[in-house]
Amino acid sequence: MTFPVIGMVGGGQLARMTHEAGIPLGIRFRLLSDTPQDSAAQVVRDVVVGDYRDLDTLRDFARGCDVITFDHEHVPTEHLRVLEAEGIPVRPGPDALVHAQDKGVMRARLSEIGIPCPRHRIVADPADVTRFAREGAAGEGAAREEGWPVVLKTVRGGYDGKGVWVVSSEAEAAEPFRAGVPVLAEEKVDYVRELAANVVRSPHGQAVAYPVVESIQVDGVCDTVIAPAPGLSPELSAHAQETALTIAKELGVIGHLAVELFETRDGRVLVNELAMRPHNSGHWTQDGAVTSQFANHLRAVLDLPLGDPRPRAPWTVMANVLGGDYPDMYQGYLHCMARDPRLKIHMYGKDVKPGRKVGHVNTYGDDLADVRERAAHAAAYLRGTITE
Repeated sequence: MTFPVIGMVGGGQLARMTHEAGIPLGIRFRLLSDTPQDSAAQVVRDVVVGDYRDLDTLRDFARGCDVITFDHEHVPTEHLRVLEAEGIPVRPGPDALVHAQDKGVMRARLSEIGIPCPRHRIVADPADVTRFAREGAAGEGAAREEGWPVVLKTVRGGYDGKGVWVVSSEAEAAEPFRAGVPVLAEEKVDYVRELAANVVRSPHGQAVAYPVVESIQVDGVCDTVIAPAPGLSPELSAHAQETALTIAKELGVIGHLAVELFETRDGRVLVNELAMRPHNSGHWTQDGAVTSQFANHLRAVLDLPLGDPRPRAPWTVMANVLGGDYPDMYQGYLHCMARDPRLKIHMYGKDVKPGRKVGHVNTYGDDLADVRERAAHAAAYLRGTITE
């Protein structure tokens, strides 16, 4: 029996954890990595070091792969169309992936299919941002002076708060335009919290939905994920899952789709961002779900039957481990493992730098307050911000 070879473009921690999920299935991996030191390149045997932006490099890499998938959305769309035209399965395909690559395209398409989004449009310059703000003020009365603040995003690139600005005047709006790329303006949503709906869809149309989670951000970076989102009504939870499944179907997504959402004060959900790959908001599934997001992503891109997405425990909490001023995190394992034998630690093989995501921890149990405390303590201890 010949087991399939998956070509993974990108060597970060998502590729590393997806590779781990494929080991029990006997799936072989080929990795296109920027450097030999990248997170996944440390553990995958078949590694090609090269530039994913170069078409010839992509073509050479794809030879011998049964399917191509990604741990990021940055591969040029036109290159992926060439691979498809040459008979190489690309999942998700370029027609879907462009909606995760270009925020302007994403907003236009979601609006076209009736998915609720923040008010938005592409803006030409800082004066146009002012006009966008005033358009919002006209619809909001005196609640916000002249429609400020406004959220500005470069349509391509950006993650973990990069490429995003919250501006309160025309003068502040100048910075995003200096890069010379299109800029999307959005209303600043008055929301209660951020949620995420994670779904997986296969080529023959099977799809599964994980419980909707609460995603807690600190300085634009995901800090904690609580599964399921506490206090979320069954009706709104089902609506969020249905929204994500609709997006996956209408956009033709194959694999994992993360839909980041705002829960508004008037009881709605609005789509914030899309990611067509395993996602930070789904890391809890490694230890908290019957089938992880990584395993189901693999099943989907290979068109295998999808696994059960249901949770194993009433509550699971994921806390990101960020680098601090204490570089030797391994010394913290003894304390964390002895204090909490049920704790699951996942490290990415990265050099520790202040503020850098270098791992995460998962905790689970019956009592949410206890589960949250255990996750927060372990992440803080490994970072070195607490010492007891």
